[in-house]
Formats: sequence, C-alpha cells, structure tokens
Amino acid sequence: MSLWSSAEAEAATLGIASAPFAVNGLSIDTRTLKPGDLFVALKGEARDGHDFIQAAFAAKAGAALVHRAVEASGALLTVAHTQRGLEDLARAARARARGKIIAVTGSAGKTTTKEILRLCFDALGSTHVSAASYNNHWGVPLSLAALPPGTDYGVFEVGMNHFGEIRSLVGMVRPHIALITTIASAHLEFFGSEEAIADAKSEIFEGLEPGGAALIPADNPHAGRLTARARQARVSTLARFGRDAGNEAQLVAHEADGEGMRLKANIFGTRVDTKVGAPGAHIAANAVAALGAVALAGGDVLNAAAALKAFAALKGRGERFTSKGIFIIDESYNANPASMAAALAMLKTAPGRRIAILGDMLEMGEGSLAHHAALAMPIAEADVDLVFAAGPQMKALYDVLPSPRRGAWAENSAELKPRVLAALAAGDTVLVKGSNGSRMSLIIEALKV
Repeated sequence: MSLWSSAEAEAATLGIASAPFAVNGLSIDTRTLKPGDLFVALKGEARDGHDFIQAAFAAKAGAALVHRAVEASGALLTVAHTQRGLEDLARAARARARGKIIAVTGSAGKTTTKEILRLCFDALGSTHVSAASYNNHWGVPLSLAALPPGTDYGVFEVGMNHFGEIRSLVGMVRPHIALITTIASAHLEFFGSEEAIADAKSEIFEGLEPGGAALIPADNPHAGRLTARARQARVSTLARFGRDAGNEAQLVAHEADGEGMRLKANIFGTRVDTKVGAPGAHIAANAVAALGAVALAGGDVLNAAAALKAFAALKGRGERFTSKGIFIIDESYNANPASMAAALAMLKTAPGRRIAILGDMLEMGEGSLAHHAALAMPIAEADVDLVFAAGPQMKALYDVLPSPRRGAWAENSAELKPRVLAALAAGDTVLVKGSNGSRMSLIIEALKV
C-alpha cells in the first residue's frame, strides 16, 4: 500500500495532480530523497525547492509538491503554497491514524528520548518516529505526513525558540501523550527566564487529545509550574517521572555496567531491572520517562524495557568512540547549562586524564557570561583535569578556572583544534560539548583521523 495516492493527496491539499501517482515517503532534500518519495518544494530564505525539481525526478521521485509552474519529467501536485500543502498532508495523516501518538519536547534530551521511545515501541508494534531532529515548522509536518495509516505508535519531537511555536505544531500532532523531558536555561535570549521557557514548553498540553496524558519531570524546579499549566489545559491524566517514590514513573537506581548501565525503576507499579546501552544520569531519566509513556500508552513495560539494551547514544549527543587510545564522548550537537552539567558529571568516574573541550552555549541572553562562568562548579565536582575552551562566551569560564585546569582558550573551534590535538595522549577521556553553532564537531572530526 502506498503512503499517498494522487487522489488522497489532492483531497488533503485541494491541489491538482498533473498525472496519477502513488508515493511511499516524503523528502525536501534531493540528496537524501529515496525512489518513490514525494518531493516537497519548500521555499526557504536561501533556497527554493522548485529549483531542484529536475534533480528530484532524476533521483526517481514519485511526484513533486509545487506551488508554481516548473518544468518536470514526472507528476506534479500543484497547491496554493507548499508549506501549507505539507501541513495539509500532515493533518490528513493524523486524521486517518489509529495508533497511539506521543509528542516529546523539553530543553534537553528530546531527540535522545525520542530514540529511546523508538526502541521501546518497536518492541511492541509498528512504530513511526520523527527523523533526525525534525522538530520545527517544516520538520514536524514532514514527519507527520509520512505517518503510515496502519502504524501502532507514532512518536514526534516538537521544538521551539519562541512562544506559540509548539502550540501551532502540537495542533497538528494531537498527541495522546505529551512528554516534557526537562526545563533548563536554553533559548534564554528569546525568553528571558526559565519560567517563560516552562510556559512555552507547556503549550504541548494544549494539543492533547481528549482523555490524553501529560508526563512531567518531577525533579525539575519548574515541575509545579508545568503541573499548573497542564491543569489549565484541562489535561485528564497527569503523571510524573523522577526519583521520588511517589512518582508514577520512578527512577530507583542506575549504575555503570560496561559500556552502558543497569537501570532499576518502578513504572506504574511494575518493577523494572534492565540494561541500557549507554550510561549517564540524564540517559537514565530519559529512559524512565520513555517507559512511563509506554505505560500510559497501554504498552508492555517489561518488553519495552528489555529493548533498552540496544540503545546507543547518538552522534553529537553522547556517542562514544576510541581513537588512537583516546576515549571520546561526542556531545557536540547542543548545549545549555543543565546539559553541560549532566555531561561533565559523566567524567567523574572516567579513567585516565579527564579532559573537557567546551564551546559556547548560544542563545543564553544577557546572563550568558555568568552562565558560562558557573560551569566552573560542575567541572570541579567532576574533578576534570584539563579544560579547553572555544568562543568569546567560554572565555568567561576559562578566566575563572584555576591555572592547573587551564588547557587553552581560542576564539573559535578551528583555532583551538591544533592545541587540543597537541595536548591529548593515549589513555585520556575527552568530552567535547557545545552548541551546534560553536562548531565543536570540527574537533570531533579531527579526533577521528
């Protein structure tokens, strides 16, 4: 069965197909397009997808969604506007869905939790999950429009950096379960306070289906505010995850076990003792939250928990590898004070010299320098031996470090790279972390050579 026939797509979008077609997926990028995909010609600030129609059909696209006349060697579905057309397909996909839908947001851990949920639900039935970090105004509808109609479980990551964005996206997703991983100082430049961030994230509750459930991080300082927002949204079921015994999803204990960890939890009365394929307190919290979502979805918690042994941290989000005798933790994709502290904590029991290579945390607002300088405390608590820092904001941290901990500082990651490579030695454990815009991935790639 195809994902979309031309007749179904016409009905959803009020568009006109130039010829009958059937497509099996969707794509907005000709470089990753698969044969049989519907190519969606989105118009962005830098590029217009309509300029790549011929490349899409050369890559064997099944059809293309367009809003202006183009030369094409395949079927076109012409709509008033491609972004709206994509959203129309997303809403139609949600309307025909019969499985349980889960939406995930939070200041950190969204993608990791989504991938944990993928493993959990894959063990229970057919599962569709957002690709990569597709959590914005085009990523969410693209993922939702690709939801096969017979899927048992759908998991969608929802992000934002301004008020109202989650409200718009969750209105399309209409989840049965809304999970907030954590609230932390991310995007402070746009919000000004963590309370405002909590309010923006809590917009996810407004799109819940009648009878839906909210899953809240009980250990977070803003849990009470999230609870109040959920009640304002008239959420039917409110559940919590965290360390206290009173939580519906309780993290009882976790301890390192080889490359992963042993996790003990109590999920709505079901005792869980399982292996997780990656270590860390933040991974443990994400896993317990995911198992709580499984329980709320009516799934088999023990079967889902058994699947966690296959979990591996993602590239840029905790992936681990060894190169030239150096053990490297790749956290280069994103950073805020909370995720920095969580990543640094993992170094405490690491073998060899413990080395942190840190890039700027972006979008931190007026208090950015203070937030960077405050990282000196988790660095000390983790007994980090040496710190390398890149970026003007990280200079605030570097300046308050005791001299024995100072490795080097540079204006950017490219300038820091040769100093890092010259200083590392076999036996070191190295954490590389920063916001994606600080380009700490340059150092990761250099360490792989």
